Amino acid sequence: MPFPTNRILENVLDYTALKQKVIGQNIANSETIGYKRRDVEFKDLFNKGINEPLQLKGANDKSKLRIVVDESNENISGFNNVDVNKEMAELAENTIMFKFAAKKINAYFRSLQSVIKGGS
Repeated sequence: MPFPTNRILENVLDYTALKQKVIGQNIANSETIGYKRRDVEFKDLFNKGINEPLQLKGANDKSKLRIVVDESNENISGFNNVDVNKEMAELAENTIMFKFAAKKINAYFRSLQSVIKGGS
């Protein structure tokens, strides 16, 4: 697995970790009056983020991940614009993506370890 692939997988892990946190906040505030749903914007994740690690917005000018607030006025839950069913579906999808990236990176480092030990 070439180095850029590892960088992409690291970026996916960074993205999914932040996404997990944001989804958790949305679910926790699903009955908070006036709370606005948040999401993670990652438009540059695969395009420009291949050769450098992702960072949260505000860390420096080259940040790729950004938490955005959904300003829609839909009152889905009766309190705010958070749809718990949609958040749970995104949570499941995010978990699968995280597990995939973690397993791929783990397999790569296991193969390196095997080569270092002499292929045993």
